[in-house]
Amino acid sequence: MIVGRVASSVVRRHVKYVTPVPTAAASGLVAETYAQIADEMRLVVTPALPHSVVPELLAAYWMLSREPLLPTTAVDRSVKEAVAAAVSVANICPYCVDMHSVGLYDLAGEPDAEAVVADRVEEMADDRLRRAARWARAAHTADAPPFPFDEAARPELVGVVVGFHYVSRMVNVFLANFLLPPGLSPRARRRLKRGISRVLHPALHDPREPGRSVPLLPVAPLPASAAWAAGNPHVAAATARAYAAFEAAGERALSPAVRHLVEERLAGWRGEDTGLSRRWCELLVEGLPEVDRAAGRLALLTAFASYQVDEEVIGEFRRHHPDDRSLVEAVSWASFAVAREVGARHLAADASRT
Repeated sequence: MIVGRVASSVVRRHVKYVTPVPTAAASGLVAETYAQIADEMRLVVTPALPHSVVPELLAAYWMLSREPLLPTTAVDRSVKEAVAAAVSVANICPYCVDMHSVGLYDLAGEPDAEAVVADRVEEMADDRLRRAARWARAAHTADAPPFPFDEAARPELVGVVVGFHYVSRMVNVFLANFLLPPGLSPRARRRLKRGISRVLHPALHDPREPGRSVPLLPVAPLPASAAWAAGNPHVAAATARAYAAFEAAGERALSPAVRHLVEERLAGWRGEDTGLSRRWCELLVEGLPEVDRAAGRLALLTAFASYQVDEEVIGEFRRHHPDDRSLVEAVSWASFAVAREVGARHLAADASRT
């Protein structure tokens, strides 16, 4: 009964701006991916739903999320959930922070989970989790700390960082701000998290077969920007195939000028927050052709301040691209572009220190 209420609450959570494929009406690749997600997560988790508009992006999202996070080949799930929660805090994604701190209630205990939520990772009692969260919280910055574990752990943990820099941006654009009701008192929130964590216990502890999601998309070469994944064949295969799907989506939805502008901005980005002003964005899109400005604004805000994407930004993009598919592809590519850069930068930063 409790499981049913929790699942129903999550599934009914409003998806903004696009109409997802209902689970009962899914077919082909969407149905196959939904089935895997429901089997392993006990339901089709809400972040999957907006991706369903573009079947190959749904598969790419699942592969990029699943293969580093769920199988515990080199790193246990508690460390990975601490990393996912810390990245969510860095990206100001309250929904993702709620989701992964709930997992930490079961895996690590309430005090360490709430230390991540409050962005006070130095207060975590578990040394492994503290090192992982400290690193993940700053892994997108130019001054990221060195990788805190041995090389066998790199593909899984960098993979979680990359996956959640992608997912948190998609969630900020397409989902409600909070997984849990925002009006709850701190005491009530903790009580609810304890209850949900008990429900999630089997999903958090059941073993997961590496590579299960990989056949969802065709073979692709591992790009140099994802060399961090090379030490784990399942993470590498999933990353290569997902990256190829995201790149193809960007080529369909965004002009070369818009993609170049985002990549140029990424090249000089040191991981800093943009603040509340959008003036930086308006100055950059001024140089684009008029037909590209709405897409450029959407892509830049998704990449660097996804929590600022609102109805006005979406509406301007819709004037030129009214279909759901183009919107999901544009936001997905911009989210991926940052995630790809974070992975590449992290590896490059460690190499330069060596």
